[in-house]
Amino acid sequence: MTVVADNAASPSNSDAYVIGPDGTPLTLRDLPPPSTKRWVIRRKAEVVAAVRGGLLTLEEACERYTLTVEEFISWQKAIDQFGLPGLRATRVQQYR
Repeated sequence: MTVVADNAASPSNSDAYVIGPDGTPLTLRDLPPPSTKRWVIRRKAEVVAAVRGGLLTLEEACERYTLTVEEFISWQKAIDQFGLPGLRATRVQQYR
């Protein structure tokens, strides 16, 4: 989830990508829209992968998605400790 690549012919950041949680390339265009209100596991994992891979900074992600730093950090910790199932909003007691 942390590989970043750029197209050498173009210095544009739009060509940068990271490997997403499902193993496919993830670009800024592939990220959830800023208006996202329903945070499913996949969307949370994509934002975490984008920040870890350098596609977005923590500050940019928090501003773009109106998240608190603590909320984003909790997503990271959940992935680190429990994998993608740790991001579930329901039945949290099974993972934490």
